[in-house]
Amino acid sequence: MQESAEIIRRVWRAAQLRRLPLWIAGALPWLLIRSAPGLIAWIAWCSWDWAILRRQVGYAWVGWLDAAVPEMEDSSALLEHAATPLAELQRRRLLERLDASVGAPQLRRIVRARVKLGLPWLLASVALAAAVWFASAAPQAPQASSAMPGKAPAPLAAAVMPELVVRTAPPSYTGIKPIESAPRDLVVPEQTVLTWCLKNAPGNAETIELSNGQVLKAGADCARWSAQESVFWRWRGKRYTIKVTLDAPPEITITAPGQMVQELSDTATSAAMGVKVRDDYAIRRATLHMTLARGSGENVRFTDREMPIPSSSDPRQRSWSKAWSLAELGMEPGDELYFFVRATDNAVRAHTVQSPTYTLRLPAPLAAQEEESAAMPMLVKPQSLRSQRQIIIDTEQLIADMRGLKMRKEAVLERSQAIAADQGALRRRYGQFLGEESSLFTDGEDDHDDHGDDAGSQGAAAGNQDILHRYGHAHDEAENATLYDEDTKKVLRRALMAMWDAEKALRAITPKAALAPEHRALLAIKQLQQAERVYLHKTAFAPPPIKEEKRMTGEMDGTASYRREQGSADRRVPQDLQLLVQALSGSGALPALWTRAAHDWVGPRLTDDGQRLAAQTAIQDVLDGCLACRPVLRAWLRTAAGQGQVLLQARPAVETPFVRAWREGAKP
Repeated sequence: MQESAEIIRRVWRAAQLRRLPLWIAGALPWLLIRSAPGLIAWIAWCSWDWAILRRQVGYAWVGWLDAAVPEMEDSSALLEHAATPLAELQRRRLLERLDASVGAPQLRRIVRARVKLGLPWLLASVALAAAVWFASAAPQAPQASSAMPGKAPAPLAAAVMPELVVRTAPPSYTGIKPIESAPRDLVVPEQTVLTWCLKNAPGNAETIELSNGQVLKAGADCARWSAQESVFWRWRGKRYTIKVTLDAPPEITITAPGQMVQELSDTATSAAMGVKVRDDYAIRRATLHMTLARGSGENVRFTDREMPIPSSSDPRQRSWSKAWSLAELGMEPGDELYFFVRATDNAVRAHTVQSPTYTLRLPAPLAAQEEESAAMPMLVKPQSLRSQRQIIIDTEQLIADMRGLKMRKEAVLERSQAIAADQGALRRRYGQFLGEESSLFTDGEDDHDDHGDDAGSQGAAAGNQDILHRYGHAHDEAENATLYDEDTKKVLRRALMAMWDAEKALRAITPKAALAPEHRALLAIKQLQQAERVYLHKTAFAPPPIKEEKRMTGEMDGTASYRREQGSADRRVPQDLQLLVQALSGSGALPALWTRAAHDWVGPRLTDDGQRLAAQTAIQDVLDGCLACRPVLRAWLRTAAGQGQVLLQARPAVETPFVRAWREGAKP
């Protein structure tokens, strides 16, 4: 491998000698004109050219040798790396041939054919040095002519151009230092006071145009503006952006506990709390609020506690964590501790932020839980019922278990009775719409005790039927129970009859016979769900009586339309803006004071800084006479208008049953 490194070194030395005249000759013009920047630039270019040349030689020297030396047999790559013993043998043969056939003169010829001398770079260096020399010598010509004898030197009055200086004065609470600079793009905090001052002013004031429509005059007195929103300003045809950074409220992060509700173990002796508060400028106050809840029922007592979070070396953030012992928190088994963090920043209009409330629970002993649960009243069964589809699924599962498993008779009876109970509850739920309130399987219980049947009342006179008619409930008369139409009642009766059949089959422990009526009940329920809504006519409306003396006279005095007026939109586009949008569609003159209308419309409606600045740029471009910018401004005005509101209006035509039947193609 030492031999291969030696041949690479020889090729690289020949390439450097080929390029060295260019590097030296290119530096001579800069030495002659004594230009240090030009010489430094040429040295930097030579360094770059040297790196490129070294990379070229490292990649291409193998190809150079193969193309120029036939004795290498296109195997020069073996000089650098031989992977196999056969390749190593060939490599040794090539090294012997290389020492005999490739000498220093031949290497220089190979490199001369592959590496260019670089004369264009030399000519460019000479031309650039000459240009620099002529540029530096040109101002001396007037001085030489003015020094001619017999003529007095005339003083040249140099025109002094005014210089604009921009100063920023951020609010003191931000801690940002004021800056003074030439016109450029700036990023300032909210409520920063910007000042434009004109130096070397001849006397006339300079105009500064803001993108929100304001025009400031900077002359003997400086122009001032308080930054409330992001704008750009223009001076002498150039635009500069002022990006306003709004004061953000503090950010609160609860690092411990990791959950909103933390259940402590029975053997826990401590509880960890961790808080991080961060603000963009400074935090004035941060407090931890804790509330301890003890007791149960109506005997719950609350104890409040407030603790300040200590500040850190960085006023913009506060980090605090502590592992409280339960004795410090005052927690006992069965207690709950609620805590949250409240932080306030140092802004003029301070932002106060509160974190979500976290809960620490210490469970009560098992004996206390059992005592408390025993003292609680028995909860009633929830009102939610099982659906008809679920009843069918349970019935099919019971049939499959009876067929595949050897179930005991008691288990089959229990499951069948449970499904029957669910079917009966669902039947009573739908049956209440037809006045049904009884069940065949209530074990002698009656839902209406106040309707009790006295055995002695059977011998009452026939006149007692009027008393029962006046004070009783006609449960079996579906027409008295609901106001559904007859078709809906028929479907409802069909569903109830199917549920009755399914319930009787399940009570008889024949679930297979109950499947068919269950499916019929489900089909009827679906038909009920898809039925139209019931329409009830409003009886409170009484139309005025028709005056017979005005009928068929054709007089319209005193008559009024019963149609409702169409409601107006909450927001309407102003008339002047409508005229502006129409005028922007062509190339004619725009309405008077259109810039004020456009600024007043775009400013409060485009909340995004980028969109608002783009719209204000379009306004200035149109004001400058740009016809191609008019469609852009029109698009921004429409964007600020937002989504249009759709107002609905009732149809004036009255549709009678005859017209409806005629449209549907029914026969009379």
